[in-house]
Amino acid sequence: MWLSGAMATPIEDYALISDLHTGALVSRAGSIDWLCLPRFDSPSVFGSLLGTEEHGRWLLAPDQPGARVLRRDYLESAFILQTLWRTGSGDVLVTDFMPVKDRRASVVRRIEGLTGTVLMRQELEVRFNYGSTVPWMRRETRGGTERLLCIAGPSAMVLNGGNIPHGSDHRHTGEFLVRAGETVDLELVWYPSHRETPGEVDLDAALDRTTRYWQDWAGLCVDRERYRMPVRRSLLVLRALTHEDTGGIVAAPTMSLPEEFGGSRNWDYRYCWLRDAALTLEAMMTHGYDDEAEHWRNWLLRAVAGDPDDLQIMYAVDGGREIPERILRQFPGYAGSLPVRLGNAAVEQYQADVVGTVMVALARMRDRGVAEDDFSWPLQRALLGFLERHMEEPDHGIWEVRGEPRFFTYSRVMMWAAFDRAARAARAGGMEGPVELWEALRDGLRTEIMDRGFDAGRNAFVQSYGSSEADASLLQLTHVGFLDYDDPRMLGTVAFLERELLNGEGLLLRYRTGAGVDGLEPGENPFLACSFWLVEQYAHTGRLPEAIRLMDQLVGYANEVGLLSEEYDTVNGRMAGNYPQAFSHLALVRAADAIHAAEAEQQLRSTQPAEPMESSP
Repeated sequence: MWLSGAMATPIEDYALISDLHTGALVSRAGSIDWLCLPRFDSPSVFGSLLGTEEHGRWLLAPDQPGARVLRRDYLESAFILQTLWRTGSGDVLVTDFMPVKDRRASVVRRIEGLTGTVLMRQELEVRFNYGSTVPWMRRETRGGTERLLCIAGPSAMVLNGGNIPHGSDHRHTGEFLVRAGETVDLELVWYPSHRETPGEVDLDAALDRTTRYWQDWAGLCVDRERYRMPVRRSLLVLRALTHEDTGGIVAAPTMSLPEEFGGSRNWDYRYCWLRDAALTLEAMMTHGYDDEAEHWRNWLLRAVAGDPDDLQIMYAVDGGREIPERILRQFPGYAGSLPVRLGNAAVEQYQADVVGTVMVALARMRDRGVAEDDFSWPLQRALLGFLERHMEEPDHGIWEVRGEPRFFTYSRVMMWAAFDRAARAARAGGMEGPVELWEALRDGLRTEIMDRGFDAGRNAFVQSYGSSEADASLLQLTHVGFLDYDDPRMLGTVAFLERELLNGEGLLLRYRTGAGVDGLEPGENPFLACSFWLVEQYAHTGRLPEAIRLMDQLVGYANEVGLLSEEYDTVNGRMAGNYPQAFSHLALVRAADAIHAAEAEQQLRSTQPAEPMESSP
């Protein structure tokens, strides 16, 4: 049920365009409703996603009754959005993209007349600083062409291309005709207000360069036949959420899209979680993107450099540490979901799994031949020292609960994984360090986890020590090698999760929010990554038909341009949570890889000759 006065545009109606520094969300109706410039974590200039058009947007669409979208998709293997409109008087193709590799923070909207004549309408409302600042705007002529300037404090924008809308009541609206064979280009450029206003550039060259960049990058992908396009689009999403300069990977380009419509589980995801980024790099490396892994490792080294006891679980795109959480009261919230949060208080949490996730990813890099340098291995040793000093502390867990810290089983397993990877690096890789100590800590953790995190009566691992609750994160125990996929204790855990956390549509919840572990009111939709983890588990334990069936269901939740949000509301058939979500897309890649491996093994077994039977004496 929608709780806002005005109907919110469904999350799945948006497409992402990116310039590897930030990203914009473009609706099916032709409105750019979310854009932060010049970085993912900068203040928004278009914020109507969390409010109304008065919080900023840029609408471009036919202004004729009955206009409809015939087709909307990306140019193959690129983040160049094409929308084909049909009206009673003709067809137009609108191409939206953000140019890459030009150090220019801009959005280009190209309108091509295909048939007849179409009347296009443009509505531009720029609102700096998260919808709270109305800019001073003026028209000027340069080189015989009009342009529109928008300035407020340190930020400025210019709309190039002519067809400048007229201003009234802090908004600019206008109409123009596009005939068959004609092309109209509009470019909106952000720049610091103290610098000279950018002029027009060759947009044909920008489009060509941007197309080549995305398609060349996608061309490096190691493809599998099954789920080829969802995997490729997911990898492109992960690249689109990676800052070109710093290597930081944001969890999503949005903030405060609700996990439950009308609820308070609304978080700012425009930052770089160590956990999410490490898992993203594992998915990328599996498909041939080793350069991205090394770029991220360099970001990591810069971000966490310093006193290990100052380690954070997340950082700004540039490695910055200050991400205080506050409420933006100017927004009414997506579908009335309040509060709208800026920043994330989880930055202050201790999450014991993070170091393990990072160590696992860096070990995978070593396995792929990426050598440690004079900085990277000493830093890992420092992180291990941090873990050692916090061995006896409970934590807030992978789900960043806002209730009391606990000894979460998954967190303790990831601590085990950290010391395990360090010991392996020393024993097999010749890296220096107190290997006997690491092995002792690893083995002690394993004994502790089996004693306190495993419920023999249920034949299952539980959410935290002393708990009787299920938690989908326990599916990750196999991923780091703590148990084999087909270990009876793991199979018992899977059965426990299926009983406790599967909803009516066969999707897996993270945990039971009604149990009160997270300190918030109960209620959320299934977290898509958890169901992808279940696909992975099924594929590795002889349940391939179930894995494929669930995978097809999950892939089917992607919208027409292949994007997934954080969660899915199966009751209303709607996406929920921040979007597009890196965690969902990296989990999709891993699930597809697991199915591929299971099918390859099945094929190998079917082609092997049967063992000869011994003859009777």
